[in-house]
Amino acid sequence: MKRNRNFSLLLLGQSLANIGDVLYIVSVISTIFVLTGSAVASSLVPFTITSSMFISSLMTPLVVGKINLKWLMAWSQIGKTILLVILGFLLIGMTASNYYFIFFILGMIAFLDGCANPIRQTLIPYYVKPEYLIKANGITEAVTQIIQAVMWFVGSLLLIILSSHQLIWFAGCLFVVSSILLCFLENVSHPISEPKGKLEQMKKGWKTLSDTPVLRTIAWIDVFETIAGTVWIAAIILVFVSDALNVDEKWWGFINGSFFLGLILGSICCFKFSNVIEKRLGTFILMGSIVCCFDSLLFSLNSIPVAALLLSLCIGLFGQIKNIPQQTVIQTSVSKEHLATVYTSLGAIGTGFFGVGSLVMGLLADWLGIRIVFAISGLLLAIVSSIVYKNKQLFVRNVMEQ
Repeated sequence: MKRNRNFSLLLLGQSLANIGDVLYIVSVISTIFVLTGSAVASSLVPFTITSSMFISSLMTPLVVGKINLKWLMAWSQIGKTILLVILGFLLIGMTASNYYFIFFILGMIAFLDGCANPIRQTLIPYYVKPEYLIKANGITEAVTQIIQAVMWFVGSLLLIILSSHQLIWFAGCLFVVSSILLCFLENVSHPISEPKGKLEQMKKGWKTLSDTPVLRTIAWIDVFETIAGTVWIAAIILVFVSDALNVDEKWWGFINGSFFLGLILGSICCFKFSNVIEKRLGTFILMGSIVCCFDSLLFSLNSIPVAALLLSLCIGLFGQIKNIPQQTVIQTSVSKEHLATVYTSLGAIGTGFFGVGSLVMGLLADWLGIRIVFAISGLLLAIVSSIVYKNKQLFVRNVMEQ
């Protein structure tokens, strides 16, 4: 893929924002735990973020079509920067009696993130030629997963040499640079929609999902896959390591790390072999679904720690080999002006079902045992595989110029 200025700016700007996101969340979790001494209060951080992003996914269609997508992306990041500066000042006088203000700011930042994420995914097809989409998606996913894999560890180390307050300011500096870079993106030609009722605007993406067979299929895949994926949250993996593998807690980090390594390797494979994958999108989506299904079932039965690492790596690897071609199918299945609302609707499905699924899987783990929830995850992925198999002919890239 030739050097692409706009894609490079988008990738770098969003990467700096993602690094800043991890650092400020590490700082916030640490601050809340120090102030309250409560693990429950700290666990409300991901709940607040997920809830706010879900609401944002529902509300974003109200502004898509009214504001140029480039500026919607840039201003959401500028807004996050302003909110983080406010949070930095609030932390100066924060005590155990008023720490709940943190959750208010945290929710607002996550709300803007929920707007920015679908816009970023929508902008890629504007800045990248159709034949380079798989490579672009592969690069984006690889960078994102590397940041997620590395920065939580780095953020924890930085807390040793910096205070939580200083870490917030460092994240704020990254946000400032990110905002500047995103402002230099080229404007994209996105038609301004006619004024409609708010309900009609909010329903637009859902209607597109419903009316487009491949998107309707992907929406159902996302439902089952999201619920299946909730077994990989920290709390459930920690129980599996202790109860099923009978090893100490450090193996939670090893399994988590091998999963992220698999995601990174899968992204690199999609980049390196994009020409092969491009010709057989449906085949790779089906292969990824089937392998993840069998690996999850084997993971539920396994008692060998090293085997758990390999299975975790394979699930991450083949999950990406499925997800990146699927991303390309989404980006080319409808005209570009409909993509933003499609992504906000898919985002609402993801965040909504993830929140509910996490709670349900946690309860099932207590009631039925930790191995059973991983077996349930495998069975849900079997449903995904059957949906992909029955609709394999839909998973093609639309070669029409949009």
